[in-house]
Amino acid sequence: MTLKLGVLVSGSGSNLQAILDACANKTLDASVELVLSNKPGVFALERAARAGVATAVLSHKDFSTREAFDAEIVRLLRARSVDTVALAGFMRIVTPTLLDAFASRVINVHPALLPSFVGVDAQRQALEYGAKITGCTVHFVDAGTDTGPIIAQAAVPVLEDDTVEALRARVLVEEHRLLPLALQWLAEGRLSLDGRRVRVRPLAHAST
Repeated sequence: MTLKLGVLVSGSGSNLQAILDACANKTLDASVELVLSNKPGVFALERAARAGVATAVLSHKDFSTREAFDAEIVRLLRARSVDTVALAGFMRIVTPTLLDAFASRVINVHPALLPSFVGVDAQRQALEYGAKITGCTVHFVDAGTDTGPIIAQAAVPVLEDDTVEALRARVLVEEHRLLPLALQWLAEGRLSLDGRRVRVRPLAHAST
């Protein structure tokens, strides 16, 4: 099934670019219908414009509650016939208002091996903790902070002379690979939930 994606962003949008590139080269069976940012002027909006994708800016500061903010996000996404939501550097905790509207169709990428180093600045957390391995996680989103069922993970070693910036750059390489891959598994109907476990069914091959 071709996914109709809404991508929520707050910054430069490098994971958005990975999604756009995967759509363009046909490794992701999806179309990005809307890129929505809670911050004006971020580079992710320019990436979307270059790709001919519709954009919207919706400041959370204009709403009295998180639920009211999410309700307007849902309205905008539905107006573009979105069926799947990807959080690509979206720096807001979403509420059941959004999650219930797109049940089991909201996916996030987090720059750590969950359940370790949740929340913001995960790479700095890993360095300060002295972790030898970190990485990234693609997961279904629930009402907690980075607590949803894990779809896929990739490990990245922490080097002795690492800085936050160097580690972030290496983790991003894996994020850019893993997020489109997980979305493609969803498009292929290969993901199923068994409690907290996400099972990935093998891709069926036509008999010869």
